[in-house]
Amino acid sequence: MPGSKTAHDVLNPTPEYLAFWRERHVCTLTTPRPDGSPHVVPVGVTYDPEAGLARVISNRHSKKIRNVLATPDATARVAVCQMEGRRWATLEGRAVIRTDEASVAEAVARYAERYGRTPSPNPDRVVMEITLDRAMGRG
Repeated sequence: MPGSKTAHDVLNPTPEYLAFWRERHVCTLTTPRPDGSPHVVPVGVTYDPEAGLARVISNRHSKKIRNVLATPDATARVAVCQMEGRRWATLEGRAVIRTDEASVAEAVARYAERYGRTPSPNPDRVVMEITLDRAMGRG
């Protein structure tokens, strides 16, 4: 059945899966708290299969950013997910926090493209860059 596949190639997703990630959807991000429990919050996510990355822009002081930075090597296994009706998509991988101007600008530009608006300037903005190793979903 078309669209029923659950495992996807992170670097070479099906056209339907990629199209779903380009639609405007609020997503969830799951990060591990220092005690190991999951912290789940709504976010905007962009998916860049050519680079094998998902990106989430945020304030450097947010709990999700602090959760990643609190890990021993300042990387954390995370997941982003979106759904609409029976369609769903999840991307998983290792997150790092990037603070350099070029990385943040790239993430903001991709966010603006997907969500149709450019976020207001924020000197505390950082980007959570997720190196993907798993993609699942039904598009």
